[in-house]
Amino acid sequence: MQPHENTGHPRRWAILGVLVVSLLVVVLDNTILNVALRTLADPVHGLGASQGELEWAINSYTLVFAGLLFTFGILGDRAGRRRFLLIGLVLFGLSSLLSAYAQSPGQLIAARALMGVGGAAIMPVTLSIISNVFDPRERGRAIGVWAGAVGLAVAIGPILGGTLLEHFWWGSVFLINVPVVALGVLLVALLVPESRDPRPGRVDILGVLLSVIGLVALTYGIIDGGEHGFGRPLVWAAILGGVAVLAWFVEHERRSDHPSLDVRLFRVPRFAAPVAIVGLVFFAAMGVMFFSSFYMQLVRGYSPLETGLFFLPFAVAQLVFAPRSAAMVRRYGGRAVATVGLVLTAVALAAFAFIDAATPIWVVLVAFFLQGVGMANIMPPATESIMSALPREKAGVGSAVSNTVRQIAGALGVAVLGSVLSAVYRQDIATVADALPAPAREAATESVSGAYAAAAQLGPAAPRLIAAANDAFVSAMHWAAAISAVVAALGIIVVLRWMPGRPDAAVPATPVAERELAATT
Repeated sequence: MQPHENTGHPRRWAILGVLVVSLLVVVLDNTILNVALRTLADPVHGLGASQGELEWAINSYTLVFAGLLFTFGILGDRAGRRRFLLIGLVLFGLSSLLSAYAQSPGQLIAARALMGVGGAAIMPVTLSIISNVFDPRERGRAIGVWAGAVGLAVAIGPILGGTLLEHFWWGSVFLINVPVVALGVLLVALLVPESRDPRPGRVDILGVLLSVIGLVALTYGIIDGGEHGFGRPLVWAAILGGVAVLAWFVEHERRSDHPSLDVRLFRVPRFAAPVAIVGLVFFAAMGVMFFSSFYMQLVRGYSPLETGLFFLPFAVAQLVFAPRSAAMVRRYGGRAVATVGLVLTAVALAAFAFIDAATPIWVVLVAFFLQGVGMANIMPPATESIMSALPREKAGVGSAVSNTVRQIAGALGVAVLGSVLSAVYRQDIATVADALPAPAREAATESVSGAYAAAAQLGPAAPRLIAAANDAFVSAMHWAAAISAVVAALGIIVVLRWMPGRPDAAVPATPVAERELAATT
């Protein structure tokens, strides 16, 4: 073999396009739903869903998705990644159709859970297929495009959702998935080659079961605590039980002669450091995106569509900078690129600690753009480092770990920062709320959305309550933003201490993890 021969698939860039379409539909759907919640609660134009039913419409997807990501990444390596991608797309399309025509909140919740199964089958195999069809020298650029697609979908979801809701009924936010999925199935069948682990060994049944139980319990506890408070025994039983089961999983994997996950990988800086970075960044970023949507719609008074449009700078930054991050890594090294990305992200998140109701809107747009640039230079080198630590036939494991950590960290960020937001908001609005009638007081202290709803019934007293609610929310936002910036800054320490620097062109093709583990044993 010539030293410069490209080992990638001849149709690799067309395959990447198909994988990006498959990925977009999964990520888009979750962000689209957020802008449809008010409509779904309407008994005339929606389903008349209660607050609890709306929460489960989101959480049934997240719970199933997070619980199955790791398992499906492993099973995709064994059964065939193309096959898993096709099964996932078909399931996602059918459940989208069921969601669009759901006749009750219960039907919608069940259909969304089925969508979570499809999404969990799709996401990890897209990344592992990239690792198998691209030459290692091009893989970083391809992963940059993949990461850019994730960021783009997160940002344009609210825009697409707002547009659909302004012109069609609520089911259109799900029905839009069906033709995209149909096109994806056709293109995957025509273009994407099958790949799998040629030496899969025995299935680690106990490990698979422990990972699912532990991840579902942990995710449930985080979500439920974030929405209803962390003061209840059930929440801590779920969280601590999930952690205990995952600890059992790690111990089992360490002793198993056919593990689902070789936990020794976490002794390898090239694998462990970027996994930690992914977790820290998504914890910080998802929490800020959660409260910034409320800030734009309630404190600043923008419509759902206008709010979605304000995320465009983030999307543009992802689209422009993520595909170029591989070239930056080759020139300056992964450590330098990730450090700059984390600094930009921390600065952008910290900016929200100084934004108030009168801040010029261009400042908010600049903050979103800086966050997009920062994350575009974190996720691709981190993901490439994770994937390069494993041989191609085990790519599903790396993809599964990366995506699972991202999902859990994002849910944890929303839960923890959301709890901080609620606690500070309730404390700051208490003085004004105490003077209100009991029903209005309860609504006003629950959330800023409740305060606006209560104000609509108060007549002349409404402006005072709205002003107090805005002030309390902005103060709470400042605390949450400061914490998120500190979390992102912790990633800088991880990068500088453990992230590898420039790639060594002279290193042989043996997977990084195998070499480094061999050196330590």
